[in-house]
Amino acid sequence: MTKNTRTPGHSPKLTKVRKFSFAGVGALGAAALAFSLAPSHTQTTTDDAAISTAPVAFSQHPIKNVQARLTDQLAGVSLKTQAIAAKKKAAADAVKQKAAEAAAKKAADEAAAKKAVARKVAQNVRTVQAASRSVQRPAIETVALKTVATKSYANNLDGWIRQSLDIMKRKGIPGSYHGLYRNIMRESSGNPMAINDWDINAINGIPSKGLLQVIPPTFKAYHVPGTSWNIYDPVANITAAANYAADKYGSMDNVNSAY
Repeated sequence: MTKNTRTPGHSPKLTKVRKFSFAGVGALGAAALAFSLAPSHTQTTTDDAAISTAPVAFSQHPIKNVQARLTDQLAGVSLKTQAIAAKKKAAADAVKQKAAEAAAKKAADEAAAKKAVARKVAQNVRTVQAASRSVQRPAIETVALKTVATKSYANNLDGWIRQSLDIMKRKGIPGSYHGLYRNIMRESSGNPMAINDWDINAINGIPSKGLLQVIPPTFKAYHVPGTSWNIYDPVANITAAANYAADKYGSMDNVNSAY
C-alpha cells in the first residue's frame, strides 16, 4: 500500500470529483447567504433606484390653513375686546350724560325757583306801591277837585270846556280846546240839553244826550270820577265823551264825524 506522504511545499492533488464537490458547496453557501440578506418582499434594482432618487414634494396648503385659522381666532379675540371696550365706553358715556342732565335740571329748577321768588317779591312791591297810590290818590284828587271847585269858571260853553280840560289833564285824558269845541258844535250846537230822538240809538231806546251826544251806557262806562252822574251836566258829559274818544280814537281831536 502506498503511504500518504506530503512533500514540504506541495499540497496533495485534487481529483475532479473533489473539485466539483467543493464548487457545489461554495455555490450553495453563496446562495444561502444571498437569500438571508434579501428583504422579505423582493423588488428589482431599478425600482429601488427609482425610489431612492425620486424627489419628495411637500404641500403648503395645510400650513396656510393652520395660519388662517390662527388669524381668524386672533381677529375674533380682537373684535370681542373691542366690543367689550365699546360697551364700557357707552356705559361711561351714559353715566356722564345722566349726570349732566341731572345737573342741568337742577340748575333749571334753581333758576325757576329764583325767578319765582323774584316775581313774588316784585308782586309784593307792586302791591305795596299800588296800596300806597290808592291811599295817596284820593287825597290828591280831593285837593285837585277842591282847587277846581275854588277856581272860577264861566257858566257857559267856554267855561265848561276849560273846566273839563283841567279835569282831563289830571286824569291823563288827551284832548284840546279846539277838538272839544269843534265836536260839540257839530253834535249839539252847544246845547247841554240836546237829545237825539230819531237815530238808531233812539230807535233802540238809548238816545244820545248832552253837549257831545253820549248814549247812557257809554256815559256810565266812561264816567270820570269827581264829575256829576247827570248825563246832561255839561262838564260830566264833555269829560266822559273825551274819555271814550281817547279809548276808541286816541283823542277827541281825531274825531271829525259821528263817533
